[in-house]
Amino acid sequence: MVKVLLSAGEPSGDVAGAAVAQALRRRWPDVQLLGLGGPRMAAAGVQLLADLGDLAVLGLVEVLGRLPFFWSLRRRLRTLLDVDPPHLVLPIDYPGLNLWLAEQAHRRGVPVLYYIAPQVWAWHAQRLKRIAQAVDRLAVVLPFEEGFFRRAGVPAVFVGHPLVDRLADYPRESATGSASILALLPGSRAQEVRRHLPLMIEAAARVVARCPAVQPRVARAPDVPASLYAGTPYPLENDATALLRRARAAIVKSGTSTLEAALLGVPFVVVYRLHPWTFALARRLVRVRHVALANLIAEARIAPEFLQKDANPERLADAVLPLLGATPERARMLEAWERVRSRLGPPGAADRVADLAAELLAAR
Repeated sequence: MVKVLLSAGEPSGDVAGAAVAQALRRRWPDVQLLGLGGPRMAAAGVQLLADLGDLAVLGLVEVLGRLPFFWSLRRRLRTLLDVDPPHLVLPIDYPGLNLWLAEQAHRRGVPVLYYIAPQVWAWHAQRLKRIAQAVDRLAVVLPFEEGFFRRAGVPAVFVGHPLVDRLADYPRESATGSASILALLPGSRAQEVRRHLPLMIEAAARVVARCPAVQPRVARAPDVPASLYAGTPYPLENDATALLRRARAAIVKSGTSTLEAALLGVPFVVVYRLHPWTFALARRLVRVRHVALANLIAEARIAPEFLQKDANPERLADAVLPLLGATPERARMLEAWERVRSRLGPPGAADRVADLAAELLAAR
C-alpha cells in the first residue's frame, strides 16, 4: 500500500492539498494519506498530525511566539520519518516548515515532490540551493517559474494553477437589480483580518458616501474566530468565491485571492499590512516589483497596490470607485485579467501532480 505524507500550513494549501489527495486516491484507491493540513484535506481522507489553527502563522515576529509548538512538531515529524517512513513526501507551499521537511525526507532517502514552489524569485533567494538539493520534482503553478527553477538546476514542471480547476465551476454572475456589490476580502488568517478589516470597512463607507448604490459585503474566512467580525456594519458571506462571482469590484488582501479575483474577471485594488518590524525586514529582502500574484503574472501593475501606511481608507476609496462604473480603468483591467487567465494553462493541476508522484514512485 502506498503511503504519502502531505504537508500544507495555510488555507490555500489546504484547498490545493485536498485536490491532490483526491487525485492520489483516484490513482491508488487504498493509498494511505497523512500529514499537516486543514478541514478540506481531512475531508479528502488525510489523517492530520497538526491542523491549520496551529500552523497558519504569518510574519517573523508572530512566528517567534509559536516556536515551542514548531520545535515539538519537528520532533514528531523526524520520528515519523525514522520509524515509519512514507513512500513519498509531498510538501505544499509553506516553505518555513516544508523546506525543512523536504530536507529531512531527502536525507532518509524518501522521494520529495514539492507542490507550489517557495517564491524564491521574490525573496529568500538563499533557499534556491536548498530546494535544488532536497527536491526530486518541483511542481510549479506560475508560468514563469519552470524556466526560473530549471536554470538553477531544479527539476521543475509547470502543472497549471489549482485555481483554474477550482473556479471552472464558478462562472461570473452579475449582481441583480441596480446594486453594485463591493467585495471586501480581508484575509484568511486572524491576524490579517485584524489588520485589514477595519481599514476596508472605513474605505467602503467612503465609497458608499459617494456612491449610495454600492453594497459592500465582507468575505468571512471559515478558520477565523467569529468574534473578529463582531460589529461589522456590512453583511458577512462565508463563501469568498461566491461573493466575487457577484461583485462589481473588490478590495482584496494580497495573496491568492488576487489571482482568484482576476480569474473571475473582477476589477480590484490590493491592500496589505504587516507588523512594522516584519515589513521593514521584507523591504530589504523582496526583489519583485509587485506583491499581487495577478500583477506578477500580468507583468505590470494592473491592480493598484497599497501597502502599510499607504493603505488608508481615502486612497482605497479613490482607487476602487472608478472600477465600479463603465470606465476606461475598468475596461483595461478586465482585458488584462483575460491575459492572466490564458497564461495559467488548462485545468487538471492536481492530476498532473499525481502523475509526477507516480513517476517518482515507479523510479524508486
